[in-house]
Amino acid sequence: MFDIKTFPGRLSQYNRIMARLVLLFAAVALLGAAACTPQASPQTPLFEATLLPYNTPAPTLTPDQPEGVAALETPLPSPTPFLYEIQAGDTLGGIALKYGVSLDDLVAANPDVSPNSMSIGTNLRIPSNPAEPSGASTPTPVPAPVQQVVCYPGSDQGMWCFVLVLNDTPDILENLSAQVTLLDGDGEALASAPAISVLNILPPGTALPLVVAFPPVVPSDAAPLARLLTGIRLASGDERYLPAGIHNTLVQVDGSGRTAWVSGQVRLPPEVRAASTLWIAAVAYDRSGRVVGVKRWQAADVLAPGDSLPFTFIVSSLGGEIDRVEFAVEARP
Repeated sequence: MFDIKTFPGRLSQYNRIMARLVLLFAAVALLGAAACTPQASPQTPLFEATLLPYNTPAPTLTPDQPEGVAALETPLPSPTPFLYEIQAGDTLGGIALKYGVSLDDLVAANPDVSPNSMSIGTNLRIPSNPAEPSGASTPTPVPAPVQQVVCYPGSDQGMWCFVLVLNDTPDILENLSAQVTLLDGDGEALASAPAISVLNILPPGTALPLVVAFPPVVPSDAAPLARLLTGIRLASGDERYLPAGIHNTLVQVDGSGRTAWVSGQVRLPPEVRAASTLWIAAVAYDRSGRVVGVKRWQAADVLAPGDSLPFTFIVSSLGGEIDRVEFAVEARP
């Protein structure tokens, strides 16, 4: 590099100043050229079946509030109920899970329909907001951060939406729900319905999606807007839930990238009561961290204190290829 110290000492003060200016301009030019030089992007590794840790929260897509999330004070359009025509093989429990309502609320909304003798072609009323059917205000929910809102068109021209919520508190959260409204290109509401979790609880440090299915016909370019409706922080020592843990999880994605076999073990500590109800939620993410699918598995047997129970089931993607799967568990006596 050119160094002003190499100039002969006989240079005049004027020449020294001019030399410094030349060096300054050259340095500025070099910095500008470096800033404009494109940087090589890192290689993205291909997915391989690996052992995954339990209760690793999904990363936030952006540090700011994600697109499609409304502030608590933002009013959303009033939800409207819709009708569902019973198909062959339908059950009330399956319909309730599909549309994100509880079985009790679905039965209450259809008092003339017998769960044991449903006729194909009968219309069921799907309550749009069973917690507050009158449209009254709801309690302020626990301020759990919503990490993302994503929707995927269904094969029946409906739409599935996932509202990913992270429990960043040290306590268990219960009864999380969100209101999801689909907007057209002009910002007008097309449909609105509540989204609920596949588990009743959200353990600390865990992210789970709230799920809602919109019936056909929904435009494929409809934009979702979501707002957290309910969420309760449980007091320590709540005896309605048991401290189960998941271990030795394994995820194997098939060649299409759209289906994953998941397996592992769920255990109870020896000092607690037996679990008569045991659910495991598996959440599939694509390479960019977006939720693409979720599945709930229910144990058929009672889990005794100190024992473990193996599980294996399939979770599929509604969007892109599955990159990883995360787990959460709910156990009740």
